[in-house]
Amino acid sequence: MDILNNHNGFYVDLYELTMAQGYYFAGKKDEPASFDYFFRANPFEGGYVIFAGLWDLLRSLENFSFDQEDIEYLRNQGFKEPFLEYLREFSFQGTIHSVREGEVVFPVEPVLRVEGNIIECQLIETILLNYLNFESLVATKASRIRRVAGDRPVSDFGLRRAQGLGGLQASRAAIIGGVDATSNVLAGFAYRVKITGTLAHSWVQSFEDELTAFRQYAEVFPEKTVLLVDTYDTLNQGVPNAIMVGHELREKGYRLQAIRLDSGDLAFLSKKARKMLDDAGLHETKILASNQLDEYVIRSLLEQGAPLDGFGVGTELITGKKTAALDGVYKLSMNNHEPKLKLSDTYEKISLPGVKKLYRYFDQDGLFYADCIALEDEQEPQLMHHPHEANKKCNLSALSKESLFDRVFEKGRIIHAENNTEAIQRYARKRLSQLPLEHHRFEMPHIYKVGLSDRLNNLRNQLVLELRSTIENRR
Repeated sequence: MDILNNHNGFYVDLYELTMAQGYYFAGKKDEPASFDYFFRANPFEGGYVIFAGLWDLLRSLENFSFDQEDIEYLRNQGFKEPFLEYLREFSFQGTIHSVREGEVVFPVEPVLRVEGNIIECQLIETILLNYLNFESLVATKASRIRRVAGDRPVSDFGLRRAQGLGGLQASRAAIIGGVDATSNVLAGFAYRVKITGTLAHSWVQSFEDELTAFRQYAEVFPEKTVLLVDTYDTLNQGVPNAIMVGHELREKGYRLQAIRLDSGDLAFLSKKARKMLDDAGLHETKILASNQLDEYVIRSLLEQGAPLDGFGVGTELITGKKTAALDGVYKLSMNNHEPKLKLSDTYEKISLPGVKKLYRYFDQDGLFYADCIALEDEQEPQLMHHPHEANKKCNLSALSKESLFDRVFEKGRIIHAENNTEAIQRYARKRLSQLPLEHHRFEMPHIYKVGLSDRLNNLRNQLVLELRSTIENRR
């Protein structure tokens, strides 16, 4: 995504820059650091997250720098000259390890690791969280919609309701999560994905009558005529007029591809419309639905036997309703070769120290069984501990496994990451097929096992005791 490339270094919250200047003058600018990106809860009260946004993030980091105009602006904001000179030569040279985009991931586990000097790791916090949280949220929503839609086509119609320029990333994420096409032409161009769209109510309203509007559209687009039938009176006018145009298209060697319902009782209307189309001999004409759809509405429609062949989903998909945001965070785990953690009165919010890696374990059927977080320099774990409950453990010794982290960025450039959006979608779909069904449930999904290796568990517990002892002694 190139829109912000002229000022990528400014895709930060101010405190990233104030801390960076503080690190510089505190003599810490060359200290090595490691940060983890992870989230604490699945969105939509669901059982998983589809990781998305990696390619957009890495592309932006290749251009994360400060030009003369940026430097002048920061000078006017009161930043000091030695630090400004440092920024003038700055580019992000850190190393990023990440799970593959499209991977199915879970709370607590590090999904991405950033290593570099403390300043460069700190400066990219905001842009990293912005891209990964938003795209992962929308991709996860799209995967839920895809699940209930089955093999029926699903299109993203959400750009007009998206959060500004985020609509471009949202459309990409929707494709990753399983949507077939988008109405967003810029997304189609930028990411080389399928675009779709026909006509709106305004087209019908602009003609003297609905039948004329339908005929004119069919004349211009005879090979892909889809007619919106609810502008005036769906069953008494819209569908009969579409049937008339369908017969006229057939006489010319074409066929009416579909009608679209965009209001009213979609289950009732689709059943009536299907009968009318079939009675007229237009068995091949499909019925599409739109209008405030989400996974729950689509599931309900299909449970009612609505003969719907495809869906256009807008606001609920593109904004990630009903979860406003994925709660992904970015925490320091190592500084100057010392493991670090964030302490909290809530044990679940104590972060995990050290430079870490992530393993996935599989059952005898090749399905996901558990993920284990381990320290980078330790052997493959045979046992894992529950991250929050001291007495819960899981034996991993008899299970097959794979490492989930790859090095994707180093020395200012992308070295290994997929940029084909549809290939990422295929990977996400494959991985979802390996997730046991109990984790797909919308209501009370089973909690996936994520745990800590022996060494990581011991390190975390040791640091917690040391920090709490230090705090107590200072009182």
